[in-house]
Amino acid sequence: MSPGARAYTIMVQRDGALESRTFRVRVVVARALGAAAGVAGLLLLVALGFYLPLARAAARVPGLQRDVARLQAENVKIGTLSAAVDSLEQRYAQVRKMIGADIVPDPLRHASTLPVAPAIRAYPRSATPRFAVAGGPPQYWPLDETGFLTRGQVGDSARDEAHPGIDIAVPTGSVVRAAGSGTVVQTGQDPEYGWFVLLQHAEGYQTMYGHLSRRLVAQGDSVAAGKVIGLSGSTGRSTAPHLHFEIRRQGSSLDPLTMVKEGRQ
Repeated sequence: MSPGARAYTIMVQRDGALESRTFRVRVVVARALGAAAGVAGLLLLVALGFYLPLARAAARVPGLQRDVARLQAENVKIGTLSAAVDSLEQRYAQVRKMIGADIVPDPLRHASTLPVAPAIRAYPRSATPRFAVAGGPPQYWPLDETGFLTRGQVGDSARDEAHPGIDIAVPTGSVVRAAGSGTVVQTGQDPEYGWFVLLQHAEGYQTMYGHLSRRLVAQGDSVAAGKVIGLSGSTGRSTAPHLHFEIRRQGSSLDPLTMVKEGRQ
């Protein structure tokens, strides 16, 4: 080192030592070391700036993989449900073709914000009365229209669920009439029958009218044969608008198709 060269003197004194050690570092070398340390620090900061986002992205990969697996499983379930819906639609179309009629409710009746009144049949005064005035067993069709029989009477069976009456598919709001003269012994709501009316007739007969959308009589009312007692609907355990009609005698269910003759078209 030349006598005139500028340098930094560094003295190191160890604890308990009598002598100290002296180091001289040239200014140029010190500045070079400082610049190198600065560059190294800057490079370290740049590396951290690139590494931290990559580390965060890598930490999210397992969660994304779980989400992808969950979505794939849900897509499989959706595909299964879609196939089941297609199968049900095909079966429904087959049933409609078998019964030879369209039992779907009138779209106008459900789309309209105003209630749609059912059709009413008028008879001239000179015509013979349709319903007998005197009391007796129920013998009249409870609807102004034939409707479509979608299910008949089924007794207790190991294979089939018991069904004590008949189901007649008609649009919601169709007029339901008393099948015979009698008294309203019960009216209300039931999980199976929905809104219903139960009539007591002569000779121990009863008639049940289920899945109504509206009841027009009250318990204790006396009704004549043919009196409007309610409007058909789809309340209770029902998948489409229809009337459930039963005839009972002394606690036993009778087939309405063998009892009801008059008024059936």
